[in-house]
Amino acid sequence: KKLCVKAAKEHSIPKDLNKVLENKVMETVLDLSYVKLSVVEMTCSGDADSEGIVSKSVSSHSDLIPGVYEGGLKIWECTFDLMDYFSEAEIEFTNKTVLDLGCGAGLLGIVALRGEADRVHFQDYNSTVIDEITLPNVVANCFNEGRRMGSGKDRKGSKPPSKRPRKAEGSPDLLNRCRFFSGEWSQVSQLLLSSNEPFSKYDIILTSETIYNPDYYSALHDTLAQLLDKNGCVYLASKVHYFGVGGGIYLFEKFIEEKNVFRTSVVKTIDQGLQRCIMEIAFKDSC
Repeated sequence: KKLCVKAAKEHSIPKDLNKVLENKVMETVLDLSYVKLSVVEMTCSGDADSEGIVSKSVSSHSDLIPGVYEGGLKIWECTFDLMDYFSEAEIEFTNKTVLDLGCGAGLLGIVALRGEADRVHFQDYNSTVIDEITLPNVVANCFNEGRRMGSGKDRKGSKPPSKRPRKAEGSPDLLNRCRFFSGEWSQVSQLLLSSNEPFSKYDIILTSETIYNPDYYSALHDTLAQLLDKNGCVYLASKVHYFGVGGGIYLFEKFIEEKNVFRTSVVKTIDQGLQRCIMEIAFKDSC
């Protein structure tokens, strides 16, 4: 089956960060700020949504349009499973190079930034998602009304949504550790590996709800194999089965076994509602 291959591009961080947060309504979840998605759906059109994914998603009442829109306008529940797992398993991000693959809102990468990762890169299939959701979320959390993002212990709990534009004041240090990419996985790998800039592979790759469609398994597997450091680790969160699209954790596990490049282990199973899992993936010959 021929898949649409969306070219990769790197998104530059605008100099005027207040522009990034202009007209954005922010909400808070688990002490992280994020753009209110229903407002993005109402306000994002024209040049801001050159791919037309907002109108297509709304008009078709669909969270997924394969090859057009891959779900980044919504925060999926497995993202929160993975964030819980980071705390439970005390995953260490300090000084690590991290990729948030299929990032959507970018919450996983933001948690890694907060955990003092050395560099965090964000990738989503859709450029509109990066510009209108991921980048504003990272800016809002890096420049938390003048306070630099800390460990979270000294930060207040849930705040009501702020309707006024947030002023981006704070240290640019955290943002300097970030890069943002859109496009299909194999194209993003190619862009990174063929770049003139020195590229070091990722110590940790985070990905949530990216194995719903078996047609994408080959591209995902190859991307992980190309971009993960030889002793790196992938943390993948998924539903056990995706009804209607056919993918799921056991199917992907079988796919990986047949390729014989990685070893996998399911480190957590969540039984509320649709069964969900956290899987760790590492190279077979890693220490």
